[in-house]
Amino acid sequence: MAESEVHKPKQVRAKKKAAATPAPEAEAPGNGGAGVALVIVESPTKARTIGRILGNRYNVIASMGHVSDLPTKRLGVEVLNEFQPEYVVSPSKITVVRQIKEQAASASAVYLATDPDREGEAISWHVAEKAGIPQERRRRVVFHEITEGAVRDAFQHPRSIDMRLVNAQQARRILDRLVGYELSPLLSRKIQRGLSAGRVQSVALRLVVERDRVVEAFIPVEYWTIDALFQKRDGAAEPLFRAALYGRSDDKERMGLSREAAAQAVLAELQGAAYAVEQVAKREVRRRPSPPFITSTLQQEANRKLRWSASRTMTVAQRLYEGVPLGPAGSTGLITYMRTDSTDVAASALSETRDHIGRHYGVAYLPDAPRVYTKKVKGAQEAHEAVRPSSVQRTPESVRAFLSPEQFRLYDLIWKRMVASQMNDALLDATQVDILATPPGGAPYRFRASGSVLKFPGFRTLYLEGSDEAAEDELDARLPELARGDALSCQQLEPKQHFTEPPRRFTEASLIKSLEERGIGRPSTYASIIGTLVARSYVTKERGSLLSTALGRTVNDQLLAYFPKVMDLDFTARMEEELDDIASGEREWVPVLHDFYDPFAAALNAAKETMPRVRVEEPSDETCELCGRPMVIKTGRFGRFLSCSGYPECANRRPLVQRTGVECPKCGGDLVQRKARKGRYGGSTFYGCSNYPACNFSVNSRPLQEPCPECDGLLIAAGRKGARCTTCAYRVDELVSAGAEDAG
Repeated sequence: MAESEVHKPKQVRAKKKAAATPAPEAEAPGNGGAGVALVIVESPTKARTIGRILGNRYNVIASMGHVSDLPTKRLGVEVLNEFQPEYVVSPSKITVVRQIKEQAASASAVYLATDPDREGEAISWHVAEKAGIPQERRRRVVFHEITEGAVRDAFQHPRSIDMRLVNAQQARRILDRLVGYELSPLLSRKIQRGLSAGRVQSVALRLVVERDRVVEAFIPVEYWTIDALFQKRDGAAEPLFRAALYGRSDDKERMGLSREAAAQAVLAELQGAAYAVEQVAKREVRRRPSPPFITSTLQQEANRKLRWSASRTMTVAQRLYEGVPLGPAGSTGLITYMRTDSTDVAASALSETRDHIGRHYGVAYLPDAPRVYTKKVKGAQEAHEAVRPSSVQRTPESVRAFLSPEQFRLYDLIWKRMVASQMNDALLDATQVDILATPPGGAPYRFRASGSVLKFPGFRTLYLEGSDEAAEDELDARLPELARGDALSCQQLEPKQHFTEPPRRFTEASLIKSLEERGIGRPSTYASIIGTLVARSYVTKERGSLLSTALGRTVNDQLLAYFPKVMDLDFTARMEEELDDIASGEREWVPVLHDFYDPFAAALNAAKETMPRVRVEEPSDETCELCGRPMVIKTGRFGRFLSCSGYPECANRRPLVQRTGVECPKCGGDLVQRKARKGRYGGSTFYGCSNYPACNFSVNSRPLQEPCPECDGLLIAAGRKGARCTTCAYRVDELVSAGAEDAG
């Protein structure tokens, strides 16, 4: 088969919950075989690490991700022929496929060692099919950590390619292609050129838009509280402590003070009141550690604590998984596979972690038995493990010298989360004091004070999970020793005005959490979904929050009006369940596609006829230098530009500065896309600092979000899919990525 020849797979009808057929035992390399065994992985880094483990009896090469895919310039799906896909070898992979084919011909066996998920299973299948590797010589090996024990064990237990997983990935790919390639042109014709839609991307946009509208429609409601500063009457040296007004002594719920007048009326009643302790309640509170990371919680926590995007987190995690050179030890995988939705941990890892805790923290920090986390994400793949260190013995400090700063920060986060997850609970002594305020001749009021004191730190010695919500530390100031009947003196009454607050806008962390809780998308897709929303200018990032743009809202509203099923949150979640059913053999992929596409095609035909043309003028933060009016963003035949909102009275217009979201390595400003008229980049696009002329940094290739893995410098695009560093000699012909949703 020629490298450019298309491949149309036959439908594979798996029996319900049928297990993958084991592959025949491979002939041991070096024991009479035709030659060394060929091992195929995705990336050069992974190839180096596995090659070091396996030795010279194996030849390990990289496919550089997928070698074939649906064509880029046409749909590539025969809808009328049971959705048969047309896979073509990517032009950049023709040489790779030829090399694999040549080396496979003389190899004793061919091991397909791609990642342990549906995407990896599909890559193995595409490689085997396009390189013409016979079925009887294919050996699929799967491991969740790139360590000597895990890799060697996997090679002792090869199996065949699991076509249930391949079909589940294939169904997702076709679904996303159908939505992306058929909806995107419609949006471009009806709204604005260059728009896109995606099956999960559009639902994520809906969540952001609806949250923004709730925030904007929110009407603050005024309310008041009254705090008091108390001191024990019989001890001038006793510390002051604060208590809040709860209500009348017989109130079951906290009193509401909606106006200042109501608060002032209570203050007037309390003039001359006598104060005494009504009751003191003490209890021990236990706080359990969080489970080890899964993909979504890793992305959320890195966003909260490191201020990283989901894309950056996954890029760094990929490097830690595939292997980092550790001096004489060679390239070593530091973490388990980072695309997972299971909190399961291998027994050997639990034992190693408990041993580390006992030796370094003492038996007081070690539970009687290993902790088992049973809460599962909807549709979790139980064969996977949590994201954890491949060996807890490799402490962050012990490998720090071999890691870049960002690699160390993420590894430190993963290591601490794993170790803390197996430590004892933190113990707090919580105290609640009710204080009776008895006005002269009036009904008594109740004040309440609460405090928590850390009794035993437990896991908090090492790690404390972040939160999306602003919350006060549960460790309040220590309350003085109080007993029922103790007389108190009120040093001060403090009325305070407050207003109710709207829900918080989405951050990357909270949006990922919401998608996960609803069962929408999968861990490997979250980074690409958010990245696409930003790249298409549907949302912007402001001080860590995601804000929908006018363009994003228009796209959302049109999709919601004409494609309600595609935009339905529950329907999208059910699609994920059906894809899981394909992977487990409970459903076949073609009927699932029919269930989705048939009503979608009808809605698409109707929208082509009835959807109105909408021209979006987005607001900008620019001001017209001629008349002082705000500038708006418009789209013309040559793309987007800034125009004065006073048109036609003022016809001023100028090019739109497109921000890349990448910081200038020289001054920290934004790198923006510009069009040169003359000079160094005359007539072409270049990228320069937004602080020009104060900063004159510029490059002629698109800056990338990911920093250089060698020196953390600025990476810029090189070739169609490669990258090079502007600081050191690092260069790669193709960046490896997985899990991207087809957005058209």
